[in-house]
Amino acid sequence: MPPIQRRKTPTVLIGNVRVGSDAPIVVQSMTNTDTADIPGTIRQVAALARAGSELVRVTVNSDAAAQAVPHIVEGLDKIGVVVPVIGDFHYNGHLLLKKYPACARSLAKYRINPGNVSIGKKDDENFRTMVEVAVENQKPVRIGVNWGSLDQQLLTRMMDENSRRADPLDAREVTMEAMVVSALNSAAIAEKYGLRADQIIISAKVSGVQDLLDVYRSLAARCSYALHLGLTEAGMGMKGVVASSAALAPLLMQGIGDTIRVSLTPAPNGDRTEEVLVAQQILQSLGLRSFAPQVTACPGCGRTTSTFFQEMAEQIQSYLRQSMPVWKEKYPGVEEMKLAVMGCVVNGPGESKHANIGISLPGTFEEPKAPVFVDGRLMTTLRGDHIVKEFIGILDEYVETRYGSGSALNKAEFATKA
Repeated sequence: MPPIQRRKTPTVLIGNVRVGSDAPIVVQSMTNTDTADIPGTIRQVAALARAGSELVRVTVNSDAAAQAVPHIVEGLDKIGVVVPVIGDFHYNGHLLLKKYPACARSLAKYRINPGNVSIGKKDDENFRTMVEVAVENQKPVRIGVNWGSLDQQLLTRMMDENSRRADPLDAREVTMEAMVVSALNSAAIAEKYGLRADQIIISAKVSGVQDLLDVYRSLAARCSYALHLGLTEAGMGMKGVVASSAALAPLLMQGIGDTIRVSLTPAPNGDRTEEVLVAQQILQSLGLRSFAPQVTACPGCGRTTSTFFQEMAEQIQSYLRQSMPVWKEKYPGVEEMKLAVMGCVVNGPGESKHANIGISLPGTFEEPKAPVFVDGRLMTTLRGDHIVKEFIGILDEYVETRYGSGSALNKAEFATKA
């Protein structure tokens, strides 16, 4: 399959992270803490960053939140967490950025929603103020249009113009076009007030899959700005994961999108980092980036009445996640490794041979043995009650020999065992 051709965009620098057509697609997330809670926000930003979020956004909606931002950034630095922190502004961002210059300096990027910046105003003075602060501090800006808070004056004008057409569009089409117009007009105004094209990212967030596809395809065809993708208010659990995947994958496959967020609603007291793992998996499934070794496992059938292979697949997946913080520093390239944990003889040996390391566990009524394949060749056969432990031992040795220092020499030595 030929590589996906990304849109050509200017490269935007957000702290130490590059965003744009020649840079990897960036995963970002957002906290749900009260930003004024400095220790709590530091903990959550750190957790998101350690899970793999390369940009983290925080709400800046009050004096207390704006005052907290520099302390949050400083606190992250003290615990060794290096991640750009983005400020999310609505309604009063022009006041907060001017009133708290330390906040403006500490943030790596500002997110501005045009529909919420100039509520009740006939001009763009508030938007201009925020852009001028960004220019003064040399900070990039995401112009984030959201259909739940679209500029109502713009939408009303476009609806009125549409009603006078000989062949009027339906309301949905006008709304989608209004989002594109709002984003592009705001970007043009931002450039007029001093921002460069390589300091602007655009997003147009909706909650419907087909709506997202339509609005981003239109945006991509009409501008060269970097684009942030995300299905807003995607929902909880399976619904949010499936809807986000269905929306983002077609666009990413067309080369559209430079940063992504999966906006999952966590369960009460749930793990906020789930949205990061889902975003990573979307990119890795499409072959756009690699974050962690992937485990292939069969779904199970009447040949696999034992749940042992499912339990082993889960144990191996957990082991990989636990190991990755160390592995990614020590073993370059390990994130591209593929494993197979299969449940019977039908597809087990074949899938195992296609993986870097694979094991085919015995299915119902099969001989109680588990052949292990390494780089396509049978290495050993495991039996007994310690298969998982022994397989992990083989996995650890493979990682060290394949990806560790002196890996070429080690790999040759390891291959003689197969």
